[in-house]
Amino acid sequence: MWFRQLFDGESSTYTYLLADEETRDAVIIDPVLEQVDRDLGLIRELDFVLRFALDTHVHADHVTALGTLRERTGCTTILSERAGTGSPDRLVKDGDRIEFGRHALEVRETPGHTNGCLTFVLADHSMAFTGDALLVRGTGRTDFQGGDARVLYRSVHEKIYSLPGTCTLYPAHDYKGRTATTVAEEKRHNARIDESKSEDAFAAIMDALVLAVPKKIDVAVPANLFCGAPRSSLASAESLVPRDWAPLELSAGGVPEVVPEWVAAHIGEFRFVDVREPDEWVSNLPSVQGAELIPLADVAARSEHWDPEQAIVLVCRSGGRSAKAAMNLLGRGFRRVASVRGGMTRWTLERLPLGALPSR
Repeated sequence: MWFRQLFDGESSTYTYLLADEETRDAVIIDPVLEQVDRDLGLIRELDFVLRFALDTHVHADHVTALGTLRERTGCTTILSERAGTGSPDRLVKDGDRIEFGRHALEVRETPGHTNGCLTFVLADHSMAFTGDALLVRGTGRTDFQGGDARVLYRSVHEKIYSLPGTCTLYPAHDYKGRTATTVAEEKRHNARIDESKSEDAFAAIMDALVLAVPKKIDVAVPANLFCGAPRSSLASAESLVPRDWAPLELSAGGVPEVVPEWVAAHIGEFRFVDVREPDEWVSNLPSVQGAELIPLADVAARSEHWDPEQAIVLVCRSGGRSAKAAMNLLGRGFRRVASVRGGMTRWTLERLPLGALPSR
């Protein structure tokens, strides 16, 4: 496998380019908008075909190049389904695989820095791209964007430290010129979260940090929810969705949402569609009585026969795929559409009524 680590000096961001030297299929991780010409030039010089552009999370310190790369190469853009946006081409969750040529990246959810953080692990577990979850001798901050020190502690221990000690870890940033580390090194030498640190001790360390707000946060976060495009350049759900049928709220990514409590109290007043896959109907996230099971990939075809004026509420595991389905329906002329905020995860946490296997 061909591999290259690239760097943006202004934001101290690492971008990673991986490719299958036989098929020429390539993947780029955490690309920076200002470096898109550099990255595309390298891809062209080496005769690679960019298949996927991935972000480990919704960055606050730089604008991503995902959308620009999609426009210029036709690649598929990928973010976590917990990122709070329906803008990427593909939303992924824990256990998914991203295949390029003969190689693959495993998706591990590592929230805590943000709710939508991912770590991408090469299939042979020799390399992992940890984003801001785990840095060289440090971790990402946990004081904004839904951060939670205790959640991050568990993410690192369960999803990163469980990898082989020899696994090389590549972070999204470094501010001291360090390029990589290993699982064994961080377990032993990471002063914030080495093997000796308890969850309480780590939480105390993170709570005591006093950090400056990222300079570009007001520009970067809104843009990155739309793969790097400014919100003003896109059709706003605010003008597309009438509010006369439900207490709608727009997510940070511009997705119309309703809370699970309202949905549970009004079952039967709208078409209720669960866009999860059939194998996700497990005991800890069962169905809601009256829901239709239509996987995300089938929604477009099935909805060809729906009334565009009918109210439609969509749900998935945590809100990412249902947000994507909602935005797709809005783009195709449906008007009364909403995603369930927090998905079935929040539904079950709030102990709302459940049912048997949904209709299909």
